[in-house]
Amino acid sequence: MGRLFGTNGVRGVANKDLTVDKVSRLAASVGSYLGREIAIGRDGRTTSPMFRDAAVSGLLSVGCRIHDMGMLPTPALQFSVRHFGLDGGLMVTASHNPPEFNGLKVMAGDGVEVSRKQEEEIEAVFFGAGPEVKPWNLVGTIGQQDVLEPYMDAVKSHVEVRSISEAGLKVAIDPGNGVAALVAPVIARDLGCRVFTMNVDVDGRFPGRESEPRPDNLDGLSALVGASEADLGVAYDGDGDRSIFVDERGEVHWGDRTFALVAKEFLAANPGVEVVTPVSSSKVIEDVVTAGGGEVVWTMVGSVVVSRTMVERGIELGGEENGGIMYGPHLEVRDGSMALALVLDVMAKTGKPLSELLGELPQYSQLKDRVECPQELKGRVLERLRDSADAPKVETIDGVKLRFDDGSWILVRPSGTEPVFRLYAEADSPKRVSDLVKDHKALIESVIGSLK
Repeated sequence: MGRLFGTNGVRGVANKDLTVDKVSRLAASVGSYLGREIAIGRDGRTTSPMFRDAAVSGLLSVGCRIHDMGMLPTPALQFSVRHFGLDGGLMVTASHNPPEFNGLKVMAGDGVEVSRKQEEEIEAVFFGAGPEVKPWNLVGTIGQQDVLEPYMDAVKSHVEVRSISEAGLKVAIDPGNGVAALVAPVIARDLGCRVFTMNVDVDGRFPGRESEPRPDNLDGLSALVGASEADLGVAYDGDGDRSIFVDERGEVHWGDRTFALVAKEFLAANPGVEVVTPVSSSKVIEDVVTAGGGEVVWTMVGSVVVSRTMVERGIELGGEENGGIMYGPHLEVRDGSMALALVLDVMAKTGKPLSELLGELPQYSQLKDRVECPQELKGRVLERLRDSADAPKVETIDGVKLRFDDGSWILVRPSGTEPVFRLYAEADSPKRVSDLVKDHKALIESVIGSLK
């Protein structure tokens, strides 16, 4: 990771790690690097208006013409950059992080997050002499623009609206008090679905549940699916780029399974294509893509890497285990509302319930965990883990991934946004996957303890 940028943007605890001065200087650095025409938007966090104003001040100081898109999901701001032909975008958000966090996501002129190389170049401006501010008569200007309607129309244009409407599907939606509340229920209704909602008041404290949608905090959505007899449920993170689905029986599914479902249908129409996914994704992706005659392109964890790989190689589909689906015909970025439209499209075309569609995919036991680790120890801990790695196949694309002869695997990698190591494991049985996580969690804790 860079000195400022993590796995996905710049983040930190508001008024502690992330200050108004830092945001203003970073925004000025971004504006001086990307160009004059910059879109800006924010999520619903309590500190987002403050940091939005700081970012505006920085952009104006270097002469940018700001297109203020207001409060909206990150993928809608990304769409606006490409739709209006702008030089870049700046989103004030900490995505799925807890409410005390905030951050910035930076988009290039194609609407996709800037590459790692571009992040380094922006950091060079920030830590170097700094951006060149303009004299009083050349400071920038700001104007308001609305992109939500064209964004939602674009999402709907990629699916068969009539078939979805005729299917008469019922959808339960939980935006988690995030900004997906502004678009996801509207899109579902426009597609002819009957919609049931919870946690739709945009509230930066996230009172309904944690901002990150996970199986362990979606009991409320599962209950709503059951009470409303919905055909599916969907939960979003704070900025609406990730989505986690619940089937009609109330079972929550990790994002790589719904991504595999979308990939299966995509390959049926586009046999033999490449599909991009990080090394943290389930083997089910590899199974589905291989069966469709395609090839998996493995990357480091992080939507930035997946999206940029898609752009560079002309690949039209990518996805992550955390609920991010990148649909290239729309835009090569995570988009939770686009993911919902795609899943509804598959259900309408096949006439099958979501549980059956997901049940047709290969089944594996999965487990995820985390170990707290001070930021300053991450590098040394990772080095120790690489040196002690013991498995038939060891991969170091991102962190350390151990593959075993029985098909099981475990990935250990330092988070780019939090002071933790993340563990991802998969096997044919719950016991095997539990043992993998237990053993490697103990190993990480032992290494951290020896370095303190």
